[in-house]
Parts: sequence; C-alpha cells; structure tokens
Amino acid sequence: MADFRIQKKTKLTFDEALARVPEALKAEGFGVLTQIDVQATLKEKIGADFRRYRILGACNPKLAYRALSAELEVGVMLPCNVVVYEGDDGKAVVTAIDPMATIASTHPGLNVIAGEVKFGLQRALAALQ
Repeated sequence: MADFRIQKKTKLTFDEALARVPEALKAEGFGVLTQIDVQATLKEKIGADFRRYRILGACNPKLAYRALSAELEVGVMLPCNVVVYEGDDGKAVVTAIDPMATIASTHPGLNVIAGEVKFGLQRALAALQ
C-alpha cells in the first residue's frame, strides 16, 4: 500500500504546533478553513477518552480553483486535511494528506497540481521544529 501522508514529528507541544501550523501553511499559500477537535467530539458523542487530536482543513485557493476547473468532482477530496496530535512522548505530530496518493492517483490529469500542493504541504511541515 502506498503511503498516503506527509508527516513531521516535532519538538513542539500540541498547543505550540496548533498555533504554528496555520502560520506555516499560510506561508505556502494555504488557509485553514475548518478545524475539528476530535478529542472533544469523541468525548461528547460516545463518551470516549482520546488523545489531543485536531483535523485542520487546509486550502490553497489558487490551486483549488485550478483543480476544480480541471475536474469538478475533485471537490470531494478538498480541503487537504492536516492533522495535529499529541504523540505518546507529549510532542506534537503533524501529518498532511499526500495529494499524489489521493487526487493524482484517481485523476492523472491532476498530477501537476497535486505535485504543487504536495510541495507546499511538505515545505509547511518542514518549517516546523
């Protein structure tokens, strides 16, 4: 199975990472459209205790426009999910979807755009400590 993620294990705390990830994404042209607090949601919905875990829906509007213009149905894979969670060592792990394993694998005509998205996400994660 192909890897579907881009991952960075950081030296940051969960709160530090949660504050810095949107800034790192912004530097690469992405904005955070949504944020889901998985820990709170699981506690509320099913009473389950879970580690600190957030899903951020990141979007680069220019690249999203190009992708949607090329294939209208690609919207089912937008925005790009970026996950921040607290690792077992108390340090944050940041993981982003690899658009080459998702968007490009289902629609080869989007390879170039998916590659640009991947490069931006990789740069954003690399900017974290």
